[in-house]
Amino acid sequence: MAAENKHTELWARCLEIIKCNVKEQEYNSWFRPIEFIVFNKESKELLLSVPSNYFFEILDGQFKRLMYNVVWRGFGKDVHISYRIQTDSTNDIATVVEGSSTAVTKDRLGRDKTFKPNTPKSQPDVLDSQLNTEYRFENFIEGASNKLPRSVGLSIAENPKQTTFNPLFIYGTSGVGKTHLISAIGTALKEKYPNRRVLYVGAHQFTVQYTDSIRNNTFNDFIQFYQTIDTLIIDDVQELAGQTKTQLAFFHIFNHLKMNGKQIILTADRTPASMQGMEERLLTRFKWGLMAELEKPNEELCRKILINKIHHDGLEIPGDVIDYIASNVNDSVRDLEGIVNSLMAYSVVYNRNIDIDMAEQVVQRTVKFQSRTITLEEIIDVCCQSGSITQDELFSKSRKANIVAVRQIVMFLAQKYTKLTASRIGLLIGGRNHATVLHAIAQVRDHMATNKDFAKKVADLETKLKGRK
Repeated sequence: MAAENKHTELWARCLEIIKCNVKEQEYNSWFRPIEFIVFNKESKELLLSVPSNYFFEILDGQFKRLMYNVVWRGFGKDVHISYRIQTDSTNDIATVVEGSSTAVTKDRLGRDKTFKPNTPKSQPDVLDSQLNTEYRFENFIEGASNKLPRSVGLSIAENPKQTTFNPLFIYGTSGVGKTHLISAIGTALKEKYPNRRVLYVGAHQFTVQYTDSIRNNTFNDFIQFYQTIDTLIIDDVQELAGQTKTQLAFFHIFNHLKMNGKQIILTADRTPASMQGMEERLLTRFKWGLMAELEKPNEELCRKILINKIHHDGLEIPGDVIDYIASNVNDSVRDLEGIVNSLMAYSVVYNRNIDIDMAEQVVQRTVKFQSRTITLEEIIDVCCQSGSITQDELFSKSRKANIVAVRQIVMFLAQKYTKLTASRIGLLIGGRNHATVLHAIAQVRDHMATNKDFAKKVADLETKLKGRK
């Protein structure tokens, strides 16, 4: 006990020395939160506790020399410092990290919990970037609505070490080409810099990977893998909403990559300011680089996109048909491509040349099908009928499985098809809070990703809603 008290006093002296050598704000931010754990005289290891991985990266990066100079003065030469980082406060699991980045997961008694650190390698494993290489800059047609994000994307592909556009946050409604653009950036990067580790991943897939790492006790492997990435591309980042622990893991990965000059590219269907259920510190970081909007294509760009697709597919479509489509379908690039595919199908099935009459028929059906507003009342009505429950049961506090399932689907569809906020949806469905709504949405997404029958059920409900007159 006497030795332990002595070591605690030595650390207190170290803090006093540090305090005299840094600014007061730096001391309060990075050194005051450090807690002394233990000093092992035999192994010459000083173990300190820090609140997060971000603290470790700051201390081991910006203040490493100061830390070692002071510690060696107090505890003796050749002492090495390790940091205990809390990774799962619920189960009291922490990661012990040295400056050399080796890690071991321990329980509350400090015992090894079967996780073994990776053996250091001179070269990282070969990485599948998961890019759709058919999405390229060559077939991402430029127009006024996408000029800025496209130009910035090209700049990153040419010079990935620039920091002005890091992170690049691209937002826009569904179908305007966000996935195409970020895939084009990644593909161009890999072609120019073959050894660069580029990874495209959807936010939902990232969440599943994180959950699996916790379940399989491989969280450190998960973090270490993402820390090796040179360009990380996360699609639909808004899907992390409500996933508190997943957001924490992404927060640490984001900080590590940003500190080490690695490029981060994100997409979302809305601005950070419009996101609910996201950690404020993450939203702040999303704004650090450049936020660029991909807008709906105007008529001129629609015409260019149509001509490019027609030539690519080897079709013959008259100019007046192209003009008609471009002036009547401009919500998304995906819609334009769907119209062309429908015209091709009609032409083959009915053995007719594509003309303005056929175009009007296809476009009017498509626009009418998509433009009708779907209300929360309609969603509730359709879902209750399908689930054989009453609206009173839906709004009640009942936790019966069949009622909960319908209630969660209603919340999911309300978020997808209405402009209501999560808080408003919860209030209108039995006075629930926004966290309950976000949890329900995440549950439905997860279930759809793993259960084909459930995904078909939700798709059938959507078809009923869209088909209502």
